[in-house]
Amino acid sequence: MINLKDLNIILTGATGVIGTAILDKIISSECNVIATGTNELKLKKIQDKYKNVNILQFDISNHEKIEDFVEDCSKIFSNKIHILINNAGVTQDNLSIRMKEDEWKKVIDINLSSTFLITKNVIKKMLKEKNGKVINITSVVGHSGNIGQANYAASKAGIIGMSKSLALEYGKKNIKVNCVSPGFILSEMTKKISDDHTELMKSRISLNKFGNPEDVANVVAFLSSNLSDYITGETIHVNGGMYFS
Repeated sequence: MINLKDLNIILTGATGVIGTAILDKIISSECNVIATGTNELKLKKIQDKYKNVNILQFDISNHEKIEDFVEDCSKIFSNKIHILINNAGVTQDNLSIRMKEDEWKKVIDINLSSTFLITKNVIKKMLKEKNGKVINITSVVGHSGNIGQANYAASKAGIIGMSKSLALEYGKKNIKVNCVSPGFILSEMTKKISDDHTELMKSRISLNKFGNPEDVANVVAFLSSNLSDYITGETIHVNGGMYFS
């Protein structure tokens, strides 16, 4: 059984398809959650659905405010943050020779630098308790690469390397850092793909189907629980056999 009762969890990117699935999964285990995002309307829908979820609208690209954001979260949780789930991220695709510098910087700054800064400040809080877990949502393209996504692939690969380094640095303080790497997950974006291209993409996946957001959420819940207490520095792939590491 997944037991997250009374754990204090920060979830970034809570309004996206995967973020919503993660929230649905963990909140059912009676944990305390701070859900963050930038979309005010979607955050309000979360608040209406879950009265006991703490909502903080925050743009993780605002690096100067990240330390204050973590302080606000810490105060809500009476200075005890048990788990950080870094799910927020963006894409801005283009072929590499056409990619503008600001397209490169935006994706790297939000996906990688913001994740590092939030994690750094949360780990400072975890060190006081000598306990904690960080779960970073990456992507299969961080391992395989993808046409038109040099910036996105680099940012996700960077998170994987960063996570391994943090796992080494803070393992002796009982802080575990792991990644979950989704492949093609059903979403509004995948629904827009033509039938022919959908079949082509599925043919490259061993299980011959796209995953559900709940498939990712299940792994995040496992890593959040005490069932994963002897796992750190790892990446768990949720891609149906599209890529084997």
